[in-house]
Amino acid sequence: MDNPFSLSGKAILVTGASSGIGRQTCISISKMGGRVIATGRNEERLNGTLSMLAGNDHKLVRAELTDTNDMEALSGAVQGLNGIVHCAGIGKYIPSKFYKKEDLRRFNEINYEAPILLTSILLRKKKIIDNSSIIFISSIMSETGITGGGLYAGTKGALVAITRVIALELAAKKIRVNCISPALVKTPLIDHDEFRKEMETNLEKHPLGLGYPVDIANCCVFMLSDASKWITGTNLIIDGGYSAQ
Repeated sequence: MDNPFSLSGKAILVTGASSGIGRQTCISISKMGGRVIATGRNEERLNGTLSMLAGNDHKLVRAELTDTNDMEALSGAVQGLNGIVHCAGIGKYIPSKFYKKEDLRRFNEINYEAPILLTSILLRKKKIIDNSSIIFISSIMSETGITGGGLYAGTKGALVAITRVIALELAAKKIRVNCISPALVKTPLIDHDEFRKEMETNLEKHPLGLGYPVDIANCCVFMLSDASKWITGTNLIIDGGYSAQ
């Protein structure tokens, strides 16, 4: 019997692949038989990701996705994609009274513009084949508020909104477009001092405890596989029960 969760023969582009959820997503894809194209800004850390992958024929492409030339070079280096997982992003807690124009621009540029423009370029250049899957990593903060998280939440909420539109536009090609929205996941990002207090405060709000990158990566595998072929335009919340309270 065929395994509907297998990614054998599928080529998947993963952004933000040098650490955290992006790195683990690459590893999980490779274990399910997929061919990974890993991209990120740090070539040394990308090589580290590459060394952890099962199987062969994977590749890395160093790219700064806020740089138009790098984005064009990345699109030229891939073809016949069966899936994309947009993991690259930034986060920082800033109370609303301290918002600055440069903060707004930086969050928007990295968390929203980069994944949307990269998707647009790949579609325009016919790099994504029919019956594929596009995944944007959003956040539970697109659904619930948290003090100081406005700029982050705004960009992640925008991803959820535009996902529904792109899903409708690509439905005729059977290209599925979905968001995955995690709550707190234990990655290097939240090990920074500014996030550690927030993690400790919110741990009790997650009935199943904090998530781990593999929890999100497993959901990505499902959304990339043929097992999810009738799912599009959705926002899959993975939050350990955070939003159930």
